[in-house]
Amino acid sequence: MYLLALDTSTEAGSAALCLNGQLLERSELAPRRHGERILPMIDALLAEAGIGKRQLDAIAVGRGPGSFTGVRLGVSLAQGMALGLDLPVVAVSSLAALALEAPNDNATILAAIDARMGEVYMATFRRCCDGLVELLDEEQVGKADTFSISESATWYGVGNGWQTYREELLGLLPIMPRNILTDRFPQARNIAQLGVPLWAAGKACPAEQLQPVYLRNKVALTRAERAARH
Repeated sequence: MYLLALDTSTEAGSAALCLNGQLLERSELAPRRHGERILPMIDALLAEAGIGKRQLDAIAVGRGPGSFTGVRLGVSLAQGMALGLDLPVVAVSSLAALALEAPNDNATILAAIDARMGEVYMATFRRCCDGLVELLDEEQVGKADTFSISESATWYGVGNGWQTYREELLGLLPIMPRNILTDRFPQARNIAQLGVPLWAAGKACPAEQLQPVYLRNKVALTRAERAARH
């Protein structure tokens, strides 16, 4: 199958093409510039592969959680392209894509994305026999020290949420993680890896049914709330 994947849910914007198992990708750290960068990435990938958009079978997108603006951009772009090309869309968790950035062994993965306003998006995953990840607890948003998580003997931490809330997240774990990778972001190559089996399992949806996942509705602190934090 030919699947186009994209993710703009965090500071990293990326696009990838899965061509019957072969993977091509572009990724760039460009906060607040995804709107101008993602389409050229897609065009460059299609040109490199030597195919046109109408040869695609499906589009996969990081549906969140993450930056409200970034998630909305990615979902809107995937939806618009899919509608124009009459293609199905596969919605993939951006936290699951982030979890795939952790080493591939039997440790449990705590994926965390800085949600701003003193909160973090977080979920725990374990590796499957196919190298992908399985969600253990529901995706959550809130204060980093208020979560309850599954028990595990070994851990990895991954995501920029660990950079901001390292001590609070460490307090949730019974032992130190094997490693904490604070410089990792959801990547379109991981969206593609997760999206292909979802598509094969019939879990794609019509473009008009695609929905972003924000986990919360509030996008910014009020002036009074900002003053109270200082």
